[in-house]
Amino acid sequence: MLRCSTAAAGVAQRARIVLLAAEGVSNAEIGRRVGVSRPTVLCWRGRYEQLGIAGLGDLDRSGRPPVIDDLAVVVATLAAPPESLGVTHWSARLLGKHLGISFASVARIWREHDLKPWKRETFKFSTDPELDAKVRDVVGLYLNPRAPRGADDLSGGERPSPPDLSQQGR
Repeated sequence: MLRCSTAAAGVAQRARIVLLAAEGVSNAEIGRRVGVSRPTVLCWRGRYEQLGIAGLGDLDRSGRPPVIDDLAVVVATLAAPPESLGVTHWSARLLGKHLGISFASVARIWREHDLKPWKRETFKFSTDPELDAKVRDVVGLYLNPRAPRGADDLSGGERPSPPDLSQQGR
């Protein structure tokens, strides 16, 4: 357990405590070497004596476990976000905030159900209010790539011509 790369850090630390105790190291020295208090060393030694290797694992936590309705998350994911948010699809953080749960829970549910709202097959219109101007600028560049730049260009010169790819490799 101590050398296992998939073991939790806490379990590895507890295994280290038990192994040092088996070598006859004092509880205070074990605490110094492992970086825990003497009562913690006594606790884990006692649990190991009572339950063996299984005693080094975590016990169930007290309290009510969180209840998250997976179906509600899936339904909310498939529905479009409200217009007021100004987005085309949900992100895990945004949906988690909207539903009042953690984004990690949303991401876990998306993984379990293989949901990827950013990869929807239908076309989505952007909610950017300046989209029209940006599209016109980009289309203008494609239609006339050697045209002088507008007022937003600091150099004021013409654009460099694209490289002649037909001569490449000769």
